Amino acid sequence: MIKLLIEKLPRIIKNHKKLESELNVKISNRGKEIYIEGESEKEFNAEKVIMALDFGFPYSAAMDLAKGDAIFETINIKDHTKRHDLERVRARIIGKAGKTIKTLSDLTRCHIELKDNTVGIIGEPELIETATHAIISLIQGSKQGNVYAYLEKHQPKPEFDLGLRNKE
Repeated sequence: MIKLLIEKLPRIIKNHKKLESELNVKISNRGKEIYIEGESEKEFNAEKVIMALDFGFPYSAAMDLAKGDAIFETINIKDHTKRHDLERVRARIIGKAGKTIKTLSDLTRCHIELKDNTVGIIGEPELIETATHAIISLIQGSKQGNVYAYLEKHQPKPEFDLGLRNKE
């Protein structure tokens, strides 16, 4: 049994039945504590999904974690800057009307959310690395245009299927 402390409890309760059926676990709560019961691997997947939902990710992005083809990574802004005006740093990441964070999401093909002084990223492991580098560059003061150019230059090359992989 896993016990989690959740801030955004209504989001979890709203999706309670869907989470239980899709993750094959039993979810119960007492106050802001959530209890997950099931097989250990399924509990681990459910924990990742619930933490992503609590962080603020949409339900579809959080469910990508359960499928096993995506990972969830967080970056603490304070670890990468010595500036004390963190509002400005967060504003650089968000951009005007959310344009920068949306462009970063589109170029990296990852889901990116900002909560307090932490940036959360959900995506495939190969794509997370470039997304992390881009966000750290923005935190450290790089221009948005330079970060976009870096991301366009480091786009992953498409894989060619030679028919050797097993199809699921």
